[in-house]
Amino acid sequence: MNFHTRKWVKPEDLNPNGTLFGGRLLEWIDEEAALYTIVQLENRHIVTKFMSEINFINAPVQGDIIEMGIEATSFGRSSITLRCEVRNKLTRQDILTIDKIVMVNLGADGKPAPHGKTEIEYVRDRLGG
Repeated sequence: MNFHTRKWVKPEDLNPNGTLFGGRLLEWIDEEAALYTIVQLENRHIVTKFMSEINFINAPVQGDIIEMGIEATSFGRSSITLRCEVRNKLTRQDILTIDKIVMVNLGADGKPAPHGKTEIEYVRDRLGG
């Protein structure tokens, strides 16, 4: 799994316990999953359909740098299924895992549409470099 996106836990990201608010982390993950899907499916019109159990393992605190990893685990006709891991950048301590995030490709009518993809593609390969 590649960890590309990093976030710095700031005071505005904290809950009353002084740790990262889970909703903020889920917002970041949803955005990361959307960006990953847009790049893979080459379509800006996608939606999050499903997230499986969210396993919070450790709570980051103010000043921690976290990193998010997303990988595709399968391709459906109009969907892509992802897996996510979040960890502390400096300590490598696990923070959260989500085994299944389903993202759906939409057509111009806003309905699920086939995307024609069957495997991971890298932008450098699309560009011939």
